[in-house]
Amino acid sequence: YQRVTNKERELKAQGVGNMLSGLIGGLPITSVIVRSSANVNAGAKSKMSAISHGLLLLLCVALIPSILNLIPKSALAAVLIFTGYKLAKPSLFKAFYKKGWDQFVPFVVTIAAILLTDLLIGVLIGIGVGMFFVIRNNFRSSVFIVHDDGKYLFRLRKDVSFLNKPIIKNKLEEVPENSYVIIDASRADFIDKDVIEVIEDFMVHAPLKDIRVEIKRNEYKDQGFSKPISENDRVKKDTKLLAEAEA
Repeated sequence: YQRVTNKERELKAQGVGNMLSGLIGGLPITSVIVRSSANVNAGAKSKMSAISHGLLLLLCVALIPSILNLIPKSALAAVLIFTGYKLAKPSLFKAFYKKGWDQFVPFVVTIAAILLTDLLIGVLIGIGVGMFFVIRNNFRSSVFIVHDDGKYLFRLRKDVSFLNKPIIKNKLEEVPENSYVIIDASRADFIDKDVIEVIEDFMVHAPLKDIRVEIKRNEYKDQGFSKPISENDRVKKDTKLLAEAEA
């Protein structure tokens, strides 16, 4: 009662059960929420409810199959509809809506796809929509940009892929003259080579706009940045760029 289910043990039990069921010509078995919900609504509090439920089904199928066939399908459908309503009542839709579009849209799309196609295709469509929101959120959370009074902070977090290149490049190009830019990559686990190229190119051309750049790297990981440029080399490169610009 009020315990946490061991999902690994449940998965192993389903695997063994499916193998044994297949050996004797039975149908695939799986645990579904409908039976568990019916047990809970009936007042069940322990796993013995599931065991007794299974034993009763086994006895009914073995001893009175002819009587079971007399039950109208409409009655069984009514039971499923009522149970489904209990599981997906309007308050559930409202709760998902309050969680945000990234939770509400996959939820609604999955339901609509299942109703319009079938269970398998509907679930696959729902997974695809959910993956879209996961990728989008990861794309947005990888780069954090804030600025105040001529100071800009670019913080790179998690995995910064090539998908983040356009936003980083555009934001760096928007930095005005005489600004101070901090690029904090100390929290990034991975930075794509294209992103590194954009950052290093900005660092080289920043002196042309009198922009001071400070980069913080991860001390424990090789993120792929080029070796630090010595001060003499930087002065020579800046002088060359200024000469080319004046020419």
